[in-house]
Amino acid sequence: MYNPKSMKADEFICHEEIAAALAFAEENKSNAELLRSVMEKARLRKGLTHREASLLLDCDIEEINKEIYSLAEQIKKDFYGNRIVMFAPLYLSNYCVNGCVYCPYHAKNCHIPRKKLTQEEIVREVTALQDMGHKRLAIEAGEDPVNNPIEYILECINTIYSIKHKNGAIRRVNVNIAATTVENYRRLKEAGIGTYILFQETYHKESYEKLHPTGPKHNYAYHTEAMDRAMEGGIDDVGLGVLFGLENYRYELAGILMHAEHLEAVHGVGPHTISVPRIRRADDIDPSEFDNGIDDDTFAKIVAVIRIAVPYTGMIVSTRESKACRERVLHLGVSQISGGSRTSVGGYADEEPEDESSAQFDVEDRRTLDEVVNWLMTMGYIPSFCTACYREGRTGDRFMSLCKAGQIQNCCHPNALMTLQEYLEDYASEDTKNIGEKLISREIENVPSEKVRKIVTQNLADIKQGKRDFRF
Repeated sequence: MYNPKSMKADEFICHEEIAAALAFAEENKSNAELLRSVMEKARLRKGLTHREASLLLDCDIEEINKEIYSLAEQIKKDFYGNRIVMFAPLYLSNYCVNGCVYCPYHAKNCHIPRKKLTQEEIVREVTALQDMGHKRLAIEAGEDPVNNPIEYILECINTIYSIKHKNGAIRRVNVNIAATTVENYRRLKEAGIGTYILFQETYHKESYEKLHPTGPKHNYAYHTEAMDRAMEGGIDDVGLGVLFGLENYRYELAGILMHAEHLEAVHGVGPHTISVPRIRRADDIDPSEFDNGIDDDTFAKIVAVIRIAVPYTGMIVSTRESKACRERVLHLGVSQISGGSRTSVGGYADEEPEDESSAQFDVEDRRTLDEVVNWLMTMGYIPSFCTACYREGRTGDRFMSLCKAGQIQNCCHPNALMTLQEYLEDYASEDTKNIGEKLISREIENVPSEKVRKIVTQNLADIKQGKRDFRF
């Protein structure tokens, strides 16, 4: 039944194949010769199959596990350098008709405050985000055809892009909404979105249907095949994700890599991003009721194996994770993080602390964006607010070609430095600005092309004089 080129969910995410892959990994987890042969393939930086990745995940040879972590860190540096892309989620509405048992927005939750932002409220929210320094948002909304129709989402996107406040502007809106039709994906593409994000939650069909007992999300095939419809609708950057803790993590790793293989086989380009959230406490959600939770060590190994298996794919970790956990996985493969996040509807503009009962999940990392930027630079990372690729048409296979050709240092690296300079001039605290200026001075020397380096140096000087939005 397994066929990565099939357009049927049950065939490109094949339960029997996952079971066979996990059995293969369990049988060979101590097979040093086989494990080393997989590691030799991994060092070619061309990626691994779901079976090979499953084997590395189960590896119980300490020496080889150390090599896995070391290789993941090196691959991250080779393809993404020391840039970390910054973003923030923006919750538009928590109205939802689904019955997802792990989410407080489920339809039967009668005591959670329900709210849908008006366009005026969106202006206040986005202005607050711009005052922090954010340039990239991921909008979120529950599935509700009455309260959150596609027309509402499109209106919100248009409003967000129209807001100019001081030197602030949202230059890229990613969209995380429920699976929809090809026509609606075309409309989202025409609205100028960046990445379309949809978490699978779990690839285990039987568990999926139990976890989504009611509502349109119950349809496993329609949900799982959404990325194919999105790409048919012209969206060539899509983001995958599973919610670790709902099902066995080994199953989920194999499933998400099979999904990536399917996109590559059918559309010629894999996922732009992979997210790895873990289930967290929320209004009426207790994570202890789910018996597939994973500890920090297992989480770190999952990140490392994904980085090796799909070297060119961005990896996202949100404020669900603690500062210590985020620091650990940044080294192992993560390339995007959120900062200063609020997970409730209307959480940014309110001066008072957000209503915790309306948050989708508890935030572990509650630092401000400035504190996160400062922390990243102290560790030698470049916080990047760049959105150039989307506005220059470098999406899908065009971005992947740039990444695979090793041109990140002559394109994304200088763009990161210039957007960081904007942040330092417009939003940073004095301490953050001092750290950032020194970092930029060092990092300019790491731009390989002398021509590019000269242009960047001039642009940085112009930014200090008030000019904005330079990009390669």
